[in-house]
Amino acid sequence: MSEPRVPGGRGAVMDLPCGEQKPVRTLDLGRREFDCPCGDSHAVVMDVHPADRFLPEFLLDVLREAIETTSEDMPEFGTAHLMGLVLEEFPQSVVSEDVSDDGEVGAGIVWVTDFDSRRLHEIIVELVVELMEHAVSHADDEVAVTEFERQMLEFDVSEFVETYRAQRDLDPEPYM
Repeated sequence: MSEPRVPGGRGAVMDLPCGEQKPVRTLDLGRREFDCPCGDSHAVVMDVHPADRFLPEFLLDVLREAIETTSEDMPEFGTAHLMGLVLEEFPQSVVSEDVSDDGEVGAGIVWVTDFDSRRLHEIIVELVVELMEHAVSHADDEVAVTEFERQMLEFDVSEFVETYRAQRDLDPEPYM
């Protein structure tokens, strides 16, 4: 007998962007993506995943210092805020589920994207670079703005993600 669909509750089933469904309890904490019957791989992110899954800790420290959050539940810039950026930019490509009432999941919020985990990683880096570019554009220091723009012209998102994932050993294979 299958469990009833109870959004956010025990046995929650997510309606994926591709049209398929995924029981949240099949997503364990180590899972970074899964192969879907639709033929694509979908990235999985949980609020308990550290933000350094995507960005180096030194950069997260800078973002935490610079960005004032408005959430009482998540006062420090982290994974939920990164996923908020993705959700804002790609609202039709991300679904989320509040599963905080289901103690068997081990997370409070689960996001599944239409992208695989590598593409999601690239998108997050691209969005953070855009965020930084916007912040620097408001600086009164033309030298700093020019230097930042020069460095960003040399910055290769795909190369960064490849190197960072190799350093962090984020190959999804052991988790599948």
